[in-house]
Amino acid sequence: MSSIANIFKIPELRKRVLFSLALLAVYRVGIFVTTPGVDRSVMKKVMASTGGFLNMFNMFSGGALEQLSIFALGIMPYISASIILQLLTVVVPALERLSKEGQQGQKKINQYTRYGTILLSMVQAFFISRWLEGMNKGGNGMVVLNPGLSFELLTMISLTTGTAFIMWLGEQITERGIGNGISLIIFAGIVSGFPIAVYRLFEKANGELTVFDLAIIGAIVVGVIAVIIFFERGQRKLPVQYAKRVVGRKMFGGQSTHLPLKINVAGVIPPIFASSILMFPGQIAAYVQQPWMQKIADALQVGDWRFNVLYIGLIVFFCYFYTAVTFNPVDVADNMKKYGGFIPGIRPGKATAEYIDRVLSRLTFGGAIYISAICILPSFMQQKWHVPFSFGGTGLLIVVGVALDTVQQIESHLITRNYEGFSGPKGPRVRGRSLRTRSA
Repeated sequence: MSSIANIFKIPELRKRVLFSLALLAVYRVGIFVTTPGVDRSVMKKVMASTGGFLNMFNMFSGGALEQLSIFALGIMPYISASIILQLLTVVVPALERLSKEGQQGQKKINQYTRYGTILLSMVQAFFISRWLEGMNKGGNGMVVLNPGLSFELLTMISLTTGTAFIMWLGEQITERGIGNGISLIIFAGIVSGFPIAVYRLFEKANGELTVFDLAIIGAIVVGVIAVIIFFERGQRKLPVQYAKRVVGRKMFGGQSTHLPLKINVAGVIPPIFASSILMFPGQIAAYVQQPWMQKIADALQVGDWRFNVLYIGLIVFFCYFYTAVTFNPVDVADNMKKYGGFIPGIRPGKATAEYIDRVLSRLTFGGAIYISAICILPSFMQQKWHVPFSFGGTGLLIVVGVALDTVQQIESHLITRNYEGFSGPKGPRVRGRSLRTRSA
């Protein structure tokens, strides 16, 4: 509690935290703004009788799909556009040059990502409008009150605007708030479903589930959270020695430190990217209503062995891909050599880069296996006990991972300003700063 109280003693940090909470509140209010021309009560009945990708999509959108909200598309078009741009960066030389131009190049890539988000949102919104019109014939009631071209255009404008607004909220949180804005929006959507998910789970205890079943589910959830925290905080520390050097009358260097390499460098990005890709067949099948597309969607239902195989493959791919994009061993080795640092037993320069790359590849493989296990193994709970998606591995991984990253950012602000973080004291203080802060 004292650590939480310290947050509000720092004006800048207090402002950032309150700003993030305010924008997340705006996002949650927008969930209940219904798209014009639809009856959301009918949609709730449809969602209650379906499963598979629709429930997963509804979880990532924070319940916006069953509300038929203007935020029904959620942040997924932005994530899809980010995937496409990052893949094109590897293939297209012009984009690769842009990615190496520092902050200006990244701004240009972000601008292209926004354009791609708008385009994808318009396409998906059109298919959603056609899908909703088709549901009028399903026997559940009139979802669309006045179907036709005017409804389709209005839905495209409403949903595209909603996604653009969510994208703007996420960027504002990242820039002026605390934590990663896009991840926090997904986090808020999943967490908002926890209370009703717990209520529905205990409702089943009257007939479908026993007290023993609930105890097993609770133990699995707690165990998964513990494993996620253990691996997310895990690091491989490579020893680094800095040679002594004399500048004028002063001597610098001669100290030993370490290069921390996380087991899971990519964080929660791989399961989010993999889930968004695997949602496409189900979305297209629901919108297009073609038999051959429906067969593909049925083969990729959540829990099916084909879905699990593809899910694991995509997670492993994005773990390696995102690590390669965000961490460059050659640059790290060059910086170490420039400042007189070396890994004991390894020659500076190319040999150091190869060694770091080899260690990082092994760590990434372990991290990919850990993420795959977390995302796949708890899925049997959904098959055996039909628990909500929020308690699945993917939902828990995103919630715990985003929470840890946000707490770490808050803690860094506290330590920098001589306040104890959530982990307690950081060691003796010298001249108003902790030893850890000075070495960092």
